Amino acid sequence: MKVFTEEELLQYDGREGRSAYVAVEGKVYDVTGNFLWRNGVHQYRHRAGRDLTEALRGVPHTSVKLRRFPVVGTLEAGWRRL
Repeated sequence: MKVFTEEELLQYDGREGRSAYVAVEGKVYDVTGNFLWRNGVHQYRHRAGRDLTEALRGVPHTSVKLRRFPVVGTLEAGWRRL
């Protein structure tokens, strides 16, 4: 499994035909094909290519929803500092 740096993850922003990846609690998920992540944006709030751990903390359905998406890697150690 690929280990992404924060800079590498930024390249997967879902814009201009690029894949859309998001990191949550150290895992990197591919959300590319989901219509709710059109153009790399979800609910006008969350952007692909980023660590969304803090933004999603306390959201009760996060882990259930993320299970739908393939894990494509991990975010390198130090991911919690974002």
